[in-house]
Amino acid sequence: MSAALVLYRASGAPLSTPFRPAALGQTDPFAASREIAWQGNGGMSAGRLRLDGALAIDIARFPHQETLVVVQGELHVETEGAAPLVLKPDSGVVLTTGAALRVSAPMPTLVVFCAADCPQPVQPGVFPLVAEADFKPSANSLPKEILLGPVPQCRSDNVVDETSIHAKIGTWDSTPYHRIVRAHPVNEFMHILDGGVRFAEPDGSVVAVERGDAVFVPQGASIGWESSERVAKFYVVQTVPAGEEK
Repeated sequence: MSAALVLYRASGAPLSTPFRPAALGQTDPFAASREIAWQGNGGMSAGRLRLDGALAIDIARFPHQETLVVVQGELHVETEGAAPLVLKPDSGVVLTTGAALRVSAPMPTLVVFCAADCPQPVQPGVFPLVAEADFKPSANSLPKEILLGPVPQCRSDNVVDETSIHAKIGTWDSTPYHRIVRAHPVNEFMHILDGGVRFAEPDGSVVAVERGDAVFVPQGASIGWESSERVAKFYVVQTVPAGEEK
């Protein structure tokens, strides 16, 4: 199996990633629509939701943390005291454990997701993800020893920093860069908003993703990165501390 698991291609090209219908526990509100591509370290999973136009779910208490990014159709998320979120392709939302909300889809809708167990969130709520983020220089720069060229300028906007599960969620962008094949230090979900990336695999093969595509890379997977233009993405990153891997 490839180290970079492609969850969606905007071009409509077929995927080699296998998906399996499964629920994330007995109280999963999207159980009937969920297809999982990866599940493992840190209680994290990634895949897609196929929602029909009749979907309307009232959720008294959301059971886990989940990032949803719409790639086709339209998703509405309503919470008490806030204007409804209308999510169209290339927009998303983070739902945290305990949130009360209503989710509906007025048309057939395809969503990519990244979910994680998060029993006691330190940052509860419902948080929209937008491409026009409040970018700031990233705190952690890439070490020069892993780069095959100039050091890039990276920026991020962390919408959620969930320290209880070592996870951050938000929007990121970077100038072009080239990185060696190495063990990926985090579980990472990415939805590409701009540009494209070529992920190098240890066997010399390359997985290319472009604007509108979504991909997941597990922590520890050996993979490289090469981009020749600005890349922007929604991201979920989670570091699984040593001894907590499953």
